[in-house]
Amino acid sequence: MSSVDFVAKVKEGLAIVMDACEEYRERQQGQDMMKSHSGDGPTWDPNKVHWMVKSGERGPYEIADLEPDNPDYKAMLEDLRLHNGKMSQDGFFYWFFIGADTVGRKKKA
Repeated sequence: MSSVDFVAKVKEGLAIVMDACEEYRERQQGQDMMKSHSGDGPTWDPNKVHWMVKSGERGPYEIADLEPDNPDYKAMLEDLRLHNGKMSQDGFFYWFFIGADTVGRKKKA
């Protein structure tokens, strides 16, 4: 195995560990909140938001298309702000990209 292959495998392993740590942290802090089930944020339907599939170092994910006139999109932004830019809902992890109002989501393992 070359050093490049080794580094790539270590990087993949660290990404998996980082995802597991993030999930553990969320559960410990009680942040695995559901939109209408917990009643702690605005109600919105992620199926009414247009999602574009992307691929990154940690695998496939989706980003929300900017829809300023979509009430579900606006409510999603508000809900994410109430949860400090990160939250889990209906089997997905949602987050704000750093320095932007761009929202990403990824299916939880």
